[in-house]
Amino acid sequence: MEPFVIVIVLASAVMHATWNALVKVGDDRLLSMAAVIVVVALLAPLLLLFGPAPAPASWKFIALSALLNNVYFFFLIAAYRHGDLSHAYPLARGSAPLLVAAGSVLFAGEHLTPTALIGVGLVCAGIVSLLLSSGYALRGGWRSIVYPLATGVMIAAYTVIDGMGVRLSGSPAGYIGWLFMLFAGPIALIALVKRRAQARRFLRQRWRPTVIGGLLNFGSYGLAIWALSLGAMAPVSALRETSVIIGAWIGTRVLGEAFGAQRIAAAALVAAGVLLINIGVDG
Repeated sequence: MEPFVIVIVLASAVMHATWNALVKVGDDRLLSMAAVIVVVALLAPLLLLFGPAPAPASWKFIALSALLNNVYFFFLIAAYRHGDLSHAYPLARGSAPLLVAAGSVLFAGEHLTPTALIGVGLVCAGIVSLLLSSGYALRGGWRSIVYPLATGVMIAAYTVIDGMGVRLSGSPAGYIGWLFMLFAGPIALIALVKRRAQARRFLRQRWRPTVIGGLLNFGSYGLAIWALSLGAMAPVSALRETSVIIGAWIGTRVLGEAFGAQRIAAAALVAAGVLLINIGVDG
């Protein structure tokens, strides 16, 4: 992977962990998520100034990615409702590279080397360590496992879809801009229907973290899709998931969540695994 691609993917990882923490600490996570995504949609037209409309062949990928992203939003909300950031975030993000690697082999002709397979094993070990973290079952039960893993499935699905779609688009900026404008509609509508009475007070009290979260989401996902147009899917996805270390650190050191040492160690194991996947996948 080119150094420039590595830099933008790592920047994406830092932004991603930070905006997730902002959603996690919000009193109403549905409104928090919807407001962040609406900010992203409002910023999206700026991207259309930097590139032409995406090629017709990519539009089905944009539509499918928008749908998958909305399913992802609701699984992520549920994951944070039933689990700590330092548990749910590494579990969701760490499981995704395994599925992206499989999808990239099946659909994009990429190849897993023995090094990448070792990385897969380390990721699995890190995830098992998270599942066995002392005390999680008493607080979240099965939901603290199922919802983060379902979130990981959605991450993998839209990553593969975006990787294929942005390459067909001929215009990464156009692809990203239209995707960002389209994926805000469903979650914004649902939030307005379910939280109409609370929306004005929420925005008045939380507009600053909402705008910050939107800017970080815009940068994180935009850079990730751009990177998918420049490099192989599995390495990009794997390197981006080094954000699990940042997420675990924020959860334990900033949000004061328990069992920090165990979870940070498990997150570090996941990160080591995704780095091996990164260097062990041939395009």
